[in-house]
Amino acid sequence: MTSIAAEPWFQAPPLRRVFELLNGDGGEVRIVGGAVRNSLLGLPAGDVDLATTWHPEEVAGRAKAAGIKVVPTGIDHGTVTLVIDGIPYEVTTLRRDVTTDGRRAEVAFGSGWKEDAERRDFTINALYVNSEGEVFDYVGGLADIESRTLRFIGNAAERVAEDYLRILRFFRFFAHYGSGRPDAEGLKACAQARAKLSTLSAERVWGETKKLLSAEDPGRALLWMRQAGVLGEILPETEKWGIDAIPGLVAAERSFSWRPEPLLRLAAIVPPDAERLEAMASRLRLSKAEGAYFERFARAPAIAATLPDAAFDRELYRHGKDGIIARLKLSLAAARRKSETDPAFLAETASFQRLLARAEKWQRPVFPLSGVDVLKAGVPAGPKIGELLAELENFWIERNFNVDRATLVARLESLARSG
Repeated sequence: MTSIAAEPWFQAPPLRRVFELLNGDGGEVRIVGGAVRNSLLGLPAGDVDLATTWHPEEVAGRAKAAGIKVVPTGIDHGTVTLVIDGIPYEVTTLRRDVTTDGRRAEVAFGSGWKEDAERRDFTINALYVNSEGEVFDYVGGLADIESRTLRFIGNAAERVAEDYLRILRFFRFFAHYGSGRPDAEGLKACAQARAKLSTLSAERVWGETKKLLSAEDPGRALLWMRQAGVLGEILPETEKWGIDAIPGLVAAERSFSWRPEPLLRLAAIVPPDAERLEAMASRLRLSKAEGAYFERFARAPAIAATLPDAAFDRELYRHGKDGIIARLKLSLAAARRKSETDPAFLAETASFQRLLARAEKWQRPVFPLSGVDVLKAGVPAGPKIGELLAELENFWIERNFNVDRATLVARLESLARSG
């Protein structure tokens, strides 16, 4: 018998309270999904979700009677969240699909664990654990955990047709948990239905894409997405740009202890073209912060490894350091990858590494003048103020920010007198 009873998270007092609350009187609750999968794979459990034979109203009623906070997260779909000692536990009634249209499902409550398992997406996500830690497998998930195979439950084409987001979930879960080649039937089903991705909301598409790009190494998943025509459906910007930079970027992340950044990984596979990236951000409904990231990336100049420090500082001032840091990381990753087979790129790698360190520590200097100074010099309000400030600021920048305020004021007064 497979068991996770020895896992420390499984013995947490708040979770034991959920078991005590919902087991007995003819009802039962079991852990299901990610926490079970991750524990069996030796990964952190993450959020703990549960399935129960109780209907949501009964779950809520029993919890309130026990003094447990109840949040009706998705009560129409059978889900309530119980908050115990600040820890949320999603509890969902066993379900069966009544109808599906590729975007959402109409469900009915059930009472059979096997029936509930068979409506889920992948075998590794449909493992249940009871209060004793015993694992229940109705769909072959344990064998697939052992071989790290990502496989749809039942007929792959039917599972995809129930919710076309499962196309992206297939590649996302493969990136995080799969090994070797993707399941052939699943890959075929995703390739055949790829055009249906256009029927999904942009938020759902971007959400799954971002999670995929957060995997330790999304390279193989992206490769198979491209092979299946899925990548081009959701990111047409990659068609001519390609995904060849990903292996080098992932290797650099490991070598330099960089935190994996899904936005930087996306930047690595799209062209640094402001207009196209603005359209991409709009199409995928990226947040304002995410859209601004790609705007800064696209507008940042390409930095040569041989650029002198003073000139580099001027670029940082004019363009901001965030976009330049993204560009430098990609340049450094590319140079490092080339240096593995050609020692001639070792010097370039070292130069990019030094520039990156300089950029990360750089603090933007403050220009000593303002519009008030221009007005005091006798320049009337109007566009001339901005023009003079820009001219003086450029004078200050070109001299590497080493011109003091007194010198700038004197130059301002001279320019004001000359009209």
